[in-house]
Amino acid sequence: MFPASIPSPPIQFFEIGPFRIYIYALCIITAIAIAGFVTAHRIGKRGGERAAVLDFVVWATVFGIIGARAYHVATHLGDYFGEGKDPLEVLYIWNGGIAIFGALLGGALGVLLASRLLTGIRFWSLADALVPGILLAQSFGRLGNYFNHELFGTPTSLPWGLEIESANAAFPIGLAEGTLFHPTFLYEILWNLTGLFVLLQLERKFKPRWGKFFAMYLVWYGIGRFWIEGMRLDPSYEILGLRSNQLTALLAILLGVVIYIVQSKRHPGVENSVYLPGKQRPGKSVLKQTAEADRYYHVLNHSS
Repeated sequence: MFPASIPSPPIQFFEIGPFRIYIYALCIITAIAIAGFVTAHRIGKRGGERAAVLDFVVWATVFGIIGARAYHVATHLGDYFGEGKDPLEVLYIWNGGIAIFGALLGGALGVLLASRLLTGIRFWSLADALVPGILLAQSFGRLGNYFNHELFGTPTSLPWGLEIESANAAFPIGLAEGTLFHPTFLYEILWNLTGLFVLLQLERKFKPRWGKFFAMYLVWYGIGRFWIEGMRLDPSYEILGLRSNQLTALLAILLGVVIYIVQSKRHPGVENSVYLPGKQRPGKSVLKQTAEADRYYHVLNHSS
C-alpha cells in the first residue's frame, strides 16, 4: 500500500559546534564522490589510470558549479537584477539556485580541459565511463532538493503526494494548507535509476563507445527531464509554451541523437585505447595498455 502522503524532512541542516552543515551540501558531495569512484573503476577496467579520474573530478566540479550557477541565474534574471535586487546575490550560491543542465555543460568543459591538458584520456572515453556514475550522482543530488523542500510539482491527490508547508516561499498563493504536490525529486530519482539499469543492459549488448554510450544517456535523461519539468511549479522563462528547461531537454535529446549518428560514422570499429594518440598510461607501454583494453572487450563480448 502507498502512504497517504510523503512528509517533507523536518530538518535541512545540523550544527557541529559553530558549523552549520546543510544536508543538501552533503548530498552533492556524496554524489560527486560516487560519480568519481564508479568512473575510476570503469576507466581502470578499460586500461586507463584510475587516479587520473581525480583530475577530471576536480575540473568537472569547479566548472560544473560555475556552469550550474550561471545557467540558473540566466534563467532567473528577475531574482537577481532589477529594482530592490542585489546583483551580488549571484555569488551567494549557498542560498540555493543551481541547475543540472548548467552543471552538465560546465562539467563537460572541465572534462575536456582535463583531457587535453592533464590526463591524455579521451574526452569521449571518459564521457562513456561516466554514465553510470552520473546517473547515481543525479539521484543523490535530487535527495538534496527533497531536504531543501524545493522544486516540487503541481498539486496532486495521488497517495504519494509531497507535503509542503504553507509558509514555504514557493507555496502557491491561493492553495489551501495541506495541499499535496507531485514529488518531482522522486520521479527523477526513479527515472535515473531505471536509466542506470536500462543503459547498462544496452551497453552489455551493443558495446557503444566513442561517446555513443554518453549519447544514449543524453537521450534518456532528456526524455525524462522534459516530462518531469512540465510538472514543476517554480518560476521559469517560457518560450513557445515550454519552460526553458524543457527546451534544453529537447536540445539534449537532439544532441544525443546527433552524437550517436556522427560517432557511429566516424568510429565504426572498437575503441582499443582510452588514451589520445601519443599518450599512454604512466608506467605502462602502449602494448600493455592495448592488451588490457583487449581483455576488457573480450569480457564484454562473452557476457552478452
